[in-house]
Amino acid sequence: KMSVPDYMQCAEDHQTLLVVVQPIGIVPEESFFRIYKRISAVSQVNVRDSQRVLYIRYRHHYPPENNEWGDFQTHRKVVGLITITECSSAKEWPQTFEKFHLQKEMYGSTLYDSRLFVFGLQGEIAEQPRTDVAFYPSYDECETVEKRIEDFIESLFIVLESKRLDRATDKSGDKIPLLCVPFEKKDFVGLDTDSRHYKKRCQGRMRKHVGDLCLQAGMLQDSLVHYHMAVELLRSVNDFLWLGAALEGLCSASVIYHYPGGTGGKVGPRRAQGGSLSAEAGNRHRPGAQEVLIDPGALTSNGINADTSAEIGRAKNCLSPEDIIEKYKEAISYYSKYKNAGVIELEACVKAVRVLAIQKRSMEASEFLQNAVYINLRQLSEEEKIQRYSILSELYERIGFHRKSAFFKRIAAMQCAAPSIPEPGWRACYKLLLETLPGYSLSLDPQDFSKGTHRGWAAVQMRLLHELVYASRRMGNPALCVRHLSFLLQTMLDFLSDQEKKDVTQSLESYTAKCPGTMEVITLPDGLKLPPVPFTKLPIVKSVKLLNLPTSLRPHKIKSLLGQNVSTKSPFIYSPIIAHSRGEERNKKIDFQWVQGDVCEVQLMVYNPMPFELRVENMGLLTTGVEFESLPAALSLPAESGLYPVTLVGVPQTTGQISVNGYHTSVFGVFSDCLLDNLPGVKTNGCTVEVIPALPRLQISTSLPRSAHTLQPSSGDEISTNVSVQLYNGETQQLIIKLENIGTEPLEKLEVTAKTVNIKEKLYGDFLSWNLEDTLCQFPLKPGKIATFIVNIKVKLDFSCQENLLQDLSDGEFFIS
Repeated sequence: KMSVPDYMQCAEDHQTLLVVVQPIGIVPEESFFRIYKRISAVSQVNVRDSQRVLYIRYRHHYPPENNEWGDFQTHRKVVGLITITECSSAKEWPQTFEKFHLQKEMYGSTLYDSRLFVFGLQGEIAEQPRTDVAFYPSYDECETVEKRIEDFIESLFIVLESKRLDRATDKSGDKIPLLCVPFEKKDFVGLDTDSRHYKKRCQGRMRKHVGDLCLQAGMLQDSLVHYHMAVELLRSVNDFLWLGAALEGLCSASVIYHYPGGTGGKVGPRRAQGGSLSAEAGNRHRPGAQEVLIDPGALTSNGINADTSAEIGRAKNCLSPEDIIEKYKEAISYYSKYKNAGVIELEACVKAVRVLAIQKRSMEASEFLQNAVYINLRQLSEEEKIQRYSILSELYERIGFHRKSAFFKRIAAMQCAAPSIPEPGWRACYKLLLETLPGYSLSLDPQDFSKGTHRGWAAVQMRLLHELVYASRRMGNPALCVRHLSFLLQTMLDFLSDQEKKDVTQSLESYTAKCPGTMEVITLPDGLKLPPVPFTKLPIVKSVKLLNLPTSLRPHKIKSLLGQNVSTKSPFIYSPIIAHSRGEERNKKIDFQWVQGDVCEVQLMVYNPMPFELRVENMGLLTTGVEFESLPAALSLPAESGLYPVTLVGVPQTTGQISVNGYHTSVFGVFSDCLLDNLPGVKTNGCTVEVIPALPRLQISTSLPRSAHTLQPSSGDEISTNVSVQLYNGETQQLIIKLENIGTEPLEKLEVTAKTVNIKEKLYGDFLSWNLEDTLCQFPLKPGKIATFIVNIKVKLDFSCQENLLQDLSDGEFFIS
C-alpha cells in the first residue's frame, strides 16, 4: 500500500524521470541545499540528435514504499540517485563509499544510475578518474556540478531508451510478464497463465507501461497510441485498477499537449534548457549558463517535431479538454474500487483539479476536491494532516473558492496545536490563521470596517479573532492579544451580545493590566504589520463643535471711537454649488478667534453603546498647526446613555491656524487617537480657527450703584455695565471709574467717548465732562495695576418754551464708552 501522497503532483509529472538527491553522513543543511538548488536547476534538457525533451523531477526525500509502485506508473520510480557527502581524509573514504552503496540498495533494482559527490577530499584518491564519483575541494570550488548532472542524465536516457525499445518491440513467441502493484502479487498465485484472459491482461498492462516510457522519453504521439491500445485491452478483461492508470496516462499526455505551460502554477511554458545530452555539450558549457540547442521553428511549444502527419496523428489520439475531465472521472471511479489505491485516487483528484483550474471550471473542480476530502488513507501523522489540509486550501484558492480555502487552512492551523502533539506549534498555528483572514472577508486594518456595510459572516469572524487571541496568548505575546481583542471589540461591537461585550472587555482589561494597548504599529517576525486600533466607538461621537470664548474674553478689533468706520464688506457672489464634503466642512475656517494663553473649549456629543457604565480616562484634544496644551478630562457615561455633552478644553501656547483633528482616550487600558476623518457621520461646524496673540484684559468698576434694568440691549460686540443716578437741574456729581488690568499683557491705549441718546432728539446740552491727562500718565497700564479717571455729570437744562420736557427727560439715556 502506498502510504505517502504527493499533494504537489500534476499531470505533467508523468513525463518526468524521478531523481532523489540525499546527503550521506553529516552534511550542513545550508551546504546541502545550496548544491541541491544547483542540481535541480538542470531539469529540462534536449536529447542528442533529436527534438525530444527530457524532464527531470528532483526530490530530497522519497518514501521507499512509494517506489514499489514504479511499474504501475513509471514516474513514481526512482531511476536516479545523487548523494552528497563530506570526507576530509583518505581513512574515511572506504566507510563513506560503503554508505553510498547502502543508500543505493534502499531503492533496489529501479535505479538506472547513481552518482556520489564528495566535498573536502583531496589527494591521490580524488585524482583517480571515476564515472560514479565526483570529488570537489569545497562547496565553493565545484564549477562542474552542472556538467556532471548533464552526463548523469545522459546515462539515464540511454537506459530509459533501451528499456522502451526492448518492451515496445513485439517479440513473437515470448511470454509477456505480468506487471503488478505490490498488493496484487498474492492474488495472482496459481492463475492459469496460458488463458486468453490472462494474456490480454499482460498485454494491456505492458502497453500501458510502454506508454509511460514513451511519455518519459519525449515521444508524446507514441505514448497516446499505446495508452489507447492499453485502454481497449484492459477494458475487455475488466482490469479496473490498471484501466484507471491507462486512462490517467491518456489524460496526462493530452494535458501536456493542450497546456504546454503546465498545470502546476509554474511561470511560462516548459522549455528545453540546461544543456544537451551530446558528447560535445561539455565543451560548450559555461557554469551558470543555460543552453537551448533546438531550433524553435522546428518545435511545438512542448518540444515535439511539428511534422504535419505527426500533428494529425496526435490530434486524432489526443483527448479534447472536455474528454480529459471525463476520463479523469472514470479513472478515479476505478481507483475507488481498491482501498489500497487511496493515494493514487487522491493524487488523480488533485491533478484533475489543477487542470480544471486552468479551464476555469470551478464547480466541477470543487466536486473533485470534495471527493479528495473523503478518501480514506492510513492513520496520518499530525504533520501529514497539516500538509493535506494546507494543499486542499491552496487548491480551493486556485479555483476561486476563497471561503472554502480559508476553512481548510483554519483546520490546518488547529492541527498545528492538536493535543496529541507534545510541543504544539502555536507560531505555525497563528501564521496559518492569519492567512485565513482574506477568505472570511476579514483584514486587520480597522479602516476597512469604517466604510459602508459589514462584509462576511460576523459569527465566523468573531470565532477566528478569538482563536487569534488564544494563539497569541499561547505564544506568550500579550501585546498581540491586546491588539486582536481591541480589533474584535471595535469592529464587531454591533454583533456582540450584552454578555459577550462584558466578557470581551473583562479579558481586555486583564491583558492591558500587564501590557497597555498603544497606537504603535506591531510588526510580526515575517514582516506583516498590524495597524493600531483606535476605539472610535467607545464612546461614539456624533458631533464636534468648537466654542467661542466667553463674551468677556472675546477679542475685539480696534476701531477708532472718534473717527468714521470704513466699510470692509465684500461683494456678494451667489453660487448654486453646495459642497457636502465632510473634509471641506472640517477645513472650513470659523468666523471667531481663539486667544493665545486663554482656555478654549470644544464640545462633543457622545453616546455610550455599552450595557454598563463606560469610564473614559485621559480624554483630550488632538490638534495641529500651533502648540496646544490639552487639558485631559475623565468622564463616566451611564449605560446606553443616549447623547451626552462632553466639553474638552485646552490652551493654545502659540499663534496661527489651529485645526482640531480628533481626540484621544484611554478606555479599558487601551490608548486611542481618534481622528475625525475616520468617524463616519460626525457633524461639525468647522475645525479650523485662528489663534491670535495674547491680549490685555480690562476690568471696569464704578462708584455709582448698578442700574436695576438694562438701558439699551448689547449689540453682542460690546461689554456693558449699567449704573443709575438721579439729579436735579443744576446739580453736579462725580462718577469715579476704576480700570484694572487683570490680564498678562500691558494696556497701552485708552479712548473715551460719550453720547446722549433720546428718541425724540429734543434735548440739548453737555451733561458729561472729564480730563484724561492724569489717567493717561499711568499708561501703559501693567498687569495687576489700577488706573482711575473721573467723569463729571452736570445737569443744565433750559425749560423755556419746551412742552412735555419732563416726559422727554424720562426717555433720555447717557452712554460712556
